[in-house]
Amino acid sequence: MPDHVRRDLVRRLRRNKRAFRQDDVQVVERPLLRRAVGASALGNCMEWFDFGVYSYLAATIGKVFFPGASPAAQLISSFATFAAAFVVRPLGGLVFGPLGDRLGRQKVLATTMIMMAVGTFAIGLIPSYATIGVAAPVLLLLARMVQGFSTGGEYGGATTFVAEYSPDRRRGYLSSWLDFGTFVGYALGSALVTVLNLALTDDQMLAWGWRIPFLIAGPLGVIGLYMRLKLEESPAFQRQLDEHEHSLAQASAGSEFRTILRNHWRALLVCTGLVLLYNVTNYMVTGFLPTYLTQDLNRSSSFADTLVLAGMVWIVLLITFIGRLSDRVGRRPVYGVSAAAMIILAVPAFLLIKSEATWPPVLGVLVLSTLLAGFAAPSAATLPALFPTAVRYAAMGIGFNFAVAAFGGTTPLVTEALVEVTGNDMMPAYYLMAAGAIGLLTVRFLPESAQVPLNGSPPMVGSDTERKELIAASGQLYRATSGAPSAGR
Repeated sequence: MPDHVRRDLVRRLRRNKRAFRQDDVQVVERPLLRRAVGASALGNCMEWFDFGVYSYLAATIGKVFFPGASPAAQLISSFATFAAAFVVRPLGGLVFGPLGDRLGRQKVLATTMIMMAVGTFAIGLIPSYATIGVAAPVLLLLARMVQGFSTGGEYGGATTFVAEYSPDRRRGYLSSWLDFGTFVGYALGSALVTVLNLALTDDQMLAWGWRIPFLIAGPLGVIGLYMRLKLEESPAFQRQLDEHEHSLAQASAGSEFRTILRNHWRALLVCTGLVLLYNVTNYMVTGFLPTYLTQDLNRSSSFADTLVLAGMVWIVLLITFIGRLSDRVGRRPVYGVSAAAMIILAVPAFLLIKSEATWPPVLGVLVLSTLLAGFAAPSAATLPALFPTAVRYAAMGIGFNFAVAAFGGTTPLVTEALVEVTGNDMMPAYYLMAAGAIGLLTVRFLPESAQVPLNGSPPMVGSDTERKELIAASGQLYRATSGAPSAGR
């Protein structure tokens, strides 16, 4: 038994003043677990297909909605609209987080699913600037804000839901399927844009081809909504209600936020640092690289899209293995090694990407994608573990969304602006190095949560056999640490 798991178990036994009994340990039913993980990952895949398509079409969207500007200004305007969605993400987290803690995770996740689909579908219907003038970019901005508002309640809720359903020993592996769904969604969006760019002329893409990925959001949203309406509430949330912990569950949103800021500010800072590390890398690869390759390095759009697609596929292949590794060696080593590697490898990776040959850029993107997988895989298990059940959804809404809004969604805009202002196309690498340094510092203050029950939740196991083993181990440990003659009776 790892030392940090033993310490947590001793703390729980001392608080209970006895060894575990059968009703102290929650057994997760495997059919419910598979449904929760599968539906959450599938819904996340659909949401991030919707949200990610925009980044792959940023250059085209700039020409459609900002035709009078220079190519650089078009690109920055398009990325500014992309970043606008992240400005309202914290608002979505502030609204959906307390609702998720009071009304339940499942209801809120169904709502965010349909809102994202509506916002994305609307983008596909907006007339161009040539048709309705300045109203076109205004409507685009509004649709992006709907997307951002819904996403503000999505990732925090989905990670909370899956983490609360997962057995303690496998939380890293099972939670990594959520980000597996994220990158499958990105990959599908990238693949569709790549096919469209290959099949259509530039004029056809500008006229109507760019609308196709957004219009697909309608039927995808219906499928995702159906899947999420079939879910049951997580065991941790049900237990909270069953134990009549209504004082927090029914508190006002303002009261809940004051409690979070007063009692959990250290955890919020750790959450912010880890989210910064993950999302700066994420949006550098998925949001900035396609445009960097075409606009700054003058590579073809088909080459850029194929390259990023290869990176997404590589992440999909790696992510669940790294999630399983985090269960065995711990979350802190996975984050720490990946952050240190980011500091060392960011510049070499971008030097490879800048090469005019074919294979060096492939290698550079695979290096960045490997680092991104190292940040993504443990995140869905690590971040919810920072907060107790009663405030977990709302706390995630604050920590995750404010960090993404400030550092993640702005990454393409800030990086492209830095390249334009300085004339130095290595600025993206330096930006990643800074994120890696912040992440490495954050890991020093990250409590290890691998194989440990969530804060405010009972121990979770995957079978009756595991429950019996844990009860027996608790009895032995209780007798050894308290001198009690017997335990569990």
